[in-house]
Amino acid sequence: MNNQPFTIERTIDAPVEKVWKAITNKDDMKKWYFDLKEFKPEAGFKFQFVGEGKDRDKEYVHICEVTEVVPQKKLTYSWRYEGYEGNSFVTFELSPDGNKTILKLTHAGLETFPATIPDFARENFVEGWTSIIGESLTNFFSK
Repeated sequence: MNNQPFTIERTIDAPVEKVWKAITNKDDMKKWYFDLKEFKPEAGFKFQFVGEGKDRDKEYVHICEVTEVVPQKKLTYSWRYEGYEGNSFVTFELSPDGNKTILKLTHAGLETFPATIPDFARENFVEGWTSIIGESLTNFFSK
């Protein structure tokens, strides 16, 4: 069993202010992430959204709560699934690199989800975040 958090780091071709807006503004998030009804980068703010399983045959209600905010540097929220045990934490960390931004995403606590459900397997999170951060978010800034 792998209890290590999943981490992905990418250099985004945009300044920190723009990347921060992309990860905290619901209208921007809809273009590269999930369609959230509302989002506020404030500790204690709760939000949820529906995401599909790997084979797109099942939907999961994601229940999240913002736990830490350091404007333009760090955003953390809890990530769990309605009706399932387990709770994890997603952290976005931003560091300026000239006119670019180094974004590090960490998803900790994946091992708390039921091991018997294939959609909650670590490799699906690896694949999902690699696509979301490595492609969707990167492409959002290349347009």
